[in-house]
Amino acid sequence: MTQRINYIQQSPELFKKFLAFSDQFKNSLIEEPIHDLVNIRASQLNGCGFCLDMHVKEATIHGERALRLHHVAAWRESALFAPRERAALAWTEVLTKLPDHGVADDIYERVRSQFSEKELSDLTFAVMAINGWNRANIAFKTVPGSADKAFGLDKASLA
Repeated sequence: MTQRINYIQQSPELFKKFLAFSDQFKNSLIEEPIHDLVNIRASQLNGCGFCLDMHVKEATIHGERALRLHHVAAWRESALFAPRERAALAWTEVLTKLPDHGVADDIYERVRSQFSEKELSDLTFAVMAINGWNRANIAFKTVPGSADKAFGLDKASLA
């Protein structure tokens, strides 16, 4: 296997700015559990093992129930998610895997019925951020769990 570069070491200023951008969601109107679900679902869709590992651990630390974490991939069939969470997951999916024709009006209207204009804008930026992180960590094959101590994820006790 080809050794990949450490993008954090190679571009520390860009990494810090992108991390600061992502940290802004802590002050967002989007609830922490929804933000966790968005990060997990986008990471599943993109196949980012590093981010999926990280965000499942974060959600666990935030108090998310294990069964809901197991159901994220099948959220449409699960009765464990509220309408607002379902809307956030639908928005995450459509923005992560953009259809050729763009975002359909019916999806937009369904999501818009659950979120204010500001919340929908914040949610969109959150989806953009996790997709960016997924792409960097996939490109450079960041090892899942490799940053647990640095990000305090060892507290999840999921090693």
